[in-house]
Amino acid sequence: MPFLVVNGATLQCPMAVPPGTTSMIVTPVHRVQAGNQPAANISDFAPMANVPSFGMCMSLKNPQVAAATSAAQGVLTPQPCMPAIVAPWSPGSSTVMLDNLPALNDTSTCQCLWGAAILVAYAGQATVMIP
Repeated sequence: MPFLVVNGATLQCPMAVPPGTTSMIVTPVHRVQAGNQPAANISDFAPMANVPSFGMCMSLKNPQVAAATSAAQGVLTPQPCMPAIVAPWSPGSSTVMLDNLPALNDTSTCQCLWGAAILVAYAGQATVMIP
């Protein structure tokens, strides 16, 4: 059974320069806590507000990386990560709702426009499981 995702959860991006992780930011707007941290729902995907930078991006779908790599005569040149997420986390919980939207669990992913599926590496707590 998956865990409920909370503030401080570890997110991972396969297109970031390793280790490619960051900590999710969840504000207390949903008024639900787990492990003494605010819980997330699938709408908590806003770039930089909920999903901070992963450091450096190495996806050639990222225009900054493509331009820098071209200028370096084809040598992959990572550039600062600016997540470009335009859709909610999916699928979320099928049974638990927070503010009328599915709660975010650690099996959900969200898609970055630069070609990466961002995933939850650690939910931020290990006591509250949700279906």
